[in-house]
Amino acid sequence: MKAENAKLVETMNEEQSHVYNAILQSIHNKEGGLYFVYGSGGCGKTFLWRSLISKLRSEGEIVLPVASSGIAATLLPGGRTAHSRFKIPIVLDEFSLCGIGSNSDIAQLIRQTKLIIWDEAPMQHRFAFECLDRSLRDIMKAVDPLNATKPFGGITVVLGGDFRQILPVIPQGDRSQILSACITRSRLWNICTIFLLKRNMRLDKGNSQQETDDINAFAQWVLDMGNGIQCTPVPSKPEMLEDDVLLPEQFCNLNEENSVENMINTIYPDFISNCGNSKYLSERAILTPTNQTVGHLNSQIVDMIPSEMFTYYSVDNAEEFGGNDADLSSAFPIEYLNSMNLPGMPLHDLKLKVGAVVMLMRNLNQTLGLCNGTRMIVTKCLKFCVECEVICGSFIGTRHFIPRMELCPSDTRMPFKLVRKQMPLQICYAMTINKSQGQSLQTVGLYLPKAVFTHGQFYVAISRVTSPYGLKVFVDDDSGSSTNLTQNVVYKEVFYALPST
Repeated sequence: MKAENAKLVETMNEEQSHVYNAILQSIHNKEGGLYFVYGSGGCGKTFLWRSLISKLRSEGEIVLPVASSGIAATLLPGGRTAHSRFKIPIVLDEFSLCGIGSNSDIAQLIRQTKLIIWDEAPMQHRFAFECLDRSLRDIMKAVDPLNATKPFGGITVVLGGDFRQILPVIPQGDRSQILSACITRSRLWNICTIFLLKRNMRLDKGNSQQETDDINAFAQWVLDMGNGIQCTPVPSKPEMLEDDVLLPEQFCNLNEENSVENMINTIYPDFISNCGNSKYLSERAILTPTNQTVGHLNSQIVDMIPSEMFTYYSVDNAEEFGGNDADLSSAFPIEYLNSMNLPGMPLHDLKLKVGAVVMLMRNLNQTLGLCNGTRMIVTKCLKFCVECEVICGSFIGTRHFIPRMELCPSDTRMPFKLVRKQMPLQICYAMTINKSQGQSLQTVGLYLPKAVFTHGQFYVAISRVTSPYGLKVFVDDDSGSSTNLTQNVVYKEVFYALPST
């Protein structure tokens, strides 16, 4: 561990060293405090987390690395999702507390913890941080009564992320509700020390000067899109909207129709001969804003695989209904429950083939890399489960059996609780932009039959690739023709509380 830390520290740049030393000083002086490391993808936030973790663990200290998403958590040594580690309630309010008993094992672990690292913090609701703050004060006062008055009970907490990315998801929420859910609107932000990482560590990868220049220009364009800066003047027309942007023509093919066939052939060339190649499949995906479009694209692509189709049907039940059983059966028949297609829930009739790419929809075992968002390829279709091989992340190549399990939506407006017993899988040649956050890909096709609808979606989609040669954008205008004019929704108010970038 010491050798690993020494190697990491040697390769740090000045910005990373400044943050590293400041956080270690806070820990060694027992100052506690809240820190936020702000930087775009490629600025070395994960590298910084690994350096801090290896340093403290080599000294026998306890570090708890967590992230807001399962994919980000797998990149951290011993990482877990924040909700899993700290028992944060799924449905939060301003008075929520973590479900940690004062005499539990996790409470004993927290009392010995020196540092908490929370990655991808901007996508989490501010109530989650306030909930953790209240709980840690309560837990840590057993060590010292004065800890009840200190932020996070005196434990040093480091948050990280990029406010250009997608902010907390508020169902049917408007701009003001999304912004008010950000951590920048929390009382904790007033005591937060902000560090800014500007230097992008991914940019010196070109084989020639021309490639290096292209990658640098692409990275700057991606940042400008994230900051809401208009790079190319948009022609003035009465129907133009405030957020309209004109995309460079190198990313759009304006001479061809944006048909599903053309898009599949562009992003998945020679698909039939490569449909079982895990490396080929792991490097590419089609991104689009809505679940409806994702479902349509995935069903078309999986039909192209030349193997037998297996259909797995779910068992659906309605629970927690105010009436009696007779009312329940008549009001919500099984056929109605089977027809329901809710975000975050697998389909009633899950159609799979050997060689199909799927994504996990639940955290099954984060220590084995089986978390929400993990991409896998189906290797066997059995009667009651499927065998899948992980094709991305730290556990690439490992195989696991995915069984049926009971799933229910965490927050719906339905007058009953839908319980669906099904394998937590969905076909994943195409995925929503929100689901892609945290993924890294070689080739991305951004399909926009309708424009993005919330802050950061366009930035997240174009920043999944690190090279301009891997991005293709398919935009339709109102008449269905190809265009390079689309919307880039950016809530610039979220940057007011941050240092200038």
